[in-house]
This record gives sequence, C-alpha cells and structure tokens, in this order.
Amino acid sequence: MIELSAKQIQWFSGSDGKATDLSKIQNTLQNSLIFLLGENHDRADHHQWQRDTLTFIHKTKKDVAVGFEMLPRRLQPVLDQLCGTSFDKEEFSRKTDWSNVWGFDLDLYWPLIQYCRDHTLPMIALNCNRPLVTKIGKEGWESQSRTIMEGISPAKSATNTYRRYLFEVTGGCRPGRAARNPLDPAFDRFVRAQQVWDRAFACAIADYRKKSPNFSIVGIIGRGHLEYFGGTPYQLEDLNLSCTVLLPVENPEECIGAAHFVSLVADE
Repeated sequence: MIELSAKQIQWFSGSDGKATDLSKIQNTLQNSLIFLLGENHDRADHHQWQRDTLTFIHKTKKDVAVGFEMLPRRLQPVLDQLCGTSFDKEEFSRKTDWSNVWGFDLDLYWPLIQYCRDHTLPMIALNCNRPLVTKIGKEGWESQSRTIMEGISPAKSATNTYRRYLFEVTGGCRPGRAARNPLDPAFDRFVRAQQVWDRAFACAIADYRKKSPNFSIVGIIGRGHLEYFGGTPYQLEDLNLSCTVLLPVENPEECIGAAHFVSLVADE
C-alpha cells in the first residue's frame, strides 16, 4: 500500500463525486503513463496539492518527467541544462526568464520545481510562444507554414461540447460580447487560440514519450485545458495517447464528469 505524503489527500471519483478507495487510485497509477494535474494559476493550495500528488505518483512511477505549461519550448535546453544541478530559485528565474514568460509569482510553483530538482526529475517545457497563439487564432491553422509551428501539428477540431464549456467559463452571453452562443462563428477565433495551447501541450508530451518511452509524465496545466476532457486530453487522444486527469476541488459533487479523480484542497 502506498503511503501518501504528510497531508492526507482525500480522493473522489470524477464520475460520481463519491469518495474512492485508495486501491482504485493505485490501479490507475499502475495502468497509466500520463497524468495531468489541474490548477488555478494563482492558488497556492492548488500548487501544494500538485506537489503532494506528484510525490504520490513518483512513489509508484520511479521514472517520472514533469511538464510545465508555464514554459515555452524554446526554454527546453535551459531545463535540460539545469536537471541534475543544485540550482536555486534566483538562477532558475533568471535562466528561464520567468517574469516575462509567465505572469504568476514563481513562489507559487517553487515547491514543485524544488521537488524536480531534489529528485533529479526531468522538466519539460510544454508551451509555445504567445505570438503563435495570436496568429493561429486570427488566421487559422491552414494558413501557417511548418517553419513557424514550433513542432505543433494542427489541432483536431473542437467538439460542440468543448465550445459550450469554453463559452460558459468565459462569461456566456455577457454584455458586449460579439458571439451570442458557443457555435457562433464570432467565437471561432477564441476557440482556435485555446486549441493552440491544448495542442502544444499534447504535442510536447507526445514528443517526450517518443524520446523517453520508459518515463511517465506528470503535466502541470491550468484546469481549463483539462476539465471535461475537451482540451489537452482530447488532443492527446488524437495523437493516440491516453491520460489520467486529476483536479483539486472544494466540492467534489460540483465536478462530476470533469476528471478521472478529484481531490479536496484545504481552504485558505
């Protein structure tokens, strides 16, 4: 039986919101190779949950790499250089240009990065450069040449369910919005932009799996790309890869269907 870290994590099934036995989590760990851990970027308790869950996974999956939405692919050589060294927070911040590539305080993510450093876990830069997101959102996938795609293949078209999800989480029919419903062509640009990120994360994970097939991958990714399986999980499926989605929640019954497993986080 795996022992959890100092904080006891309460797990719930994403299918019905009911508490689940640890043995079911263990079976999932044994049978999965890709784990996507959601977050609200500004929530310290979410990042602590991610660190505890990474510890939990690492105890079962000895060879683990950790992918970060926060860092674009161009910084992968920096992450490779840092792996296995005793870098500190200031060095990591400087070498990754953290304050410019990500708008949230490094202190929120530092426990995760420390864990990777202390256990010599490879880190994967999952993101793309923001201008590509803007360009594809505006012009579409078809007009882009391979030379600017940063190793990202065109996304599989969004499902209507995913469009509805994105529409609602971004305000629905709020005053002043051009798009009046999720299927409105005026919403296409936003959906395409979101899917650039979804596909970028999926392609980076797929590329690492090809390079290091014996490694499991833990992805640290905003929950909007993971909930209800329409974002990155959907794009991974298009790349013939399956994943397990785990989310931190305040009320598990409100997240039924959003993930494979959800877990309560402490109130702050």
